[in-house]
Amino acid sequence: MIKIKTEEEIKIMAEGGKILAGIMKEIIEKSKPGVTTKYLDKAAEDLVFKYRAKPSFKNFNSTGFPGTICASINEELVHCAPSDRELKEGDIFSIDIGILYKGYHSDMAVTIPIGEVSPEALRLIRACKKALKRGIKKIRPGLTFGDIGNTIQRYVDDQGYGTVKELCGHGIGKELHEEPQINNYGKRKSGPKITEGMVFCIEPMITIGDWNLKKTKDGYGFQTKDGSLSAHFEHTIAVTPKGIKVLTK
Repeated sequence: MIKIKTEEEIKIMAEGGKILAGIMKEIIEKSKPGVTTKYLDKAAEDLVFKYRAKPSFKNFNSTGFPGTICASINEELVHCAPSDRELKEGDIFSIDIGILYKGYHSDMAVTIPIGEVSPEALRLIRACKKALKRGIKKIRPGLTFGDIGNTIQRYVDDQGYGTVKELCGHGIGKELHEEPQINNYGKRKSGPKITEGMVFCIEPMITIGDWNLKKTKDGYGFQTKDGSLSAHFEHTIAVTPKGIKVLTK
């Protein structure tokens, strides 16, 4: 069942989303060549606690996940644990952070260049970011989640990239992952209809090569099977009587 949020609940989630966006901005600024992902994780956790929030991902569902952030580099797409691995010039780095604030979760992700990157890598990042923007523009009451997925897939296909089909976006609220599951592909007019009070995460995940994935060596993350570069962007969005509100801006 898709949980409909009250105006007060959305207000709390907007507060949490704003805090999360500020934390993400600071972590992006610290993401430079020579910095380890474990260092960035500690910096993120300190900020989360500073705002009297809690990390959403740490030991999520008793998985033992050790981090506040998911730190994925190059062919790694999502959910990689922070480590002693250093960022290098030319890497692309996907940062995914979730926080629990006043009983409600917020979730967002970005992929950023580390120093000077190849034109191919930069184009991939821009395409993924634009896919998210196009998906968000397709959100309005009466349309369906299939409409969102179809819009994202058609754009990604037109750009010549692969749309990851093994992972998806999701509803969010008191639980980090709620109904519905929101694919980045699909048919128009399919799936549940979008209504006021829904809060969910849209998160395109795209690859330069084949979109099929395999588990990473750390046992937590996913990477492309063919070793090609991948990118990931995510926002938490609310459907309100006044229109669509991106809570993690």
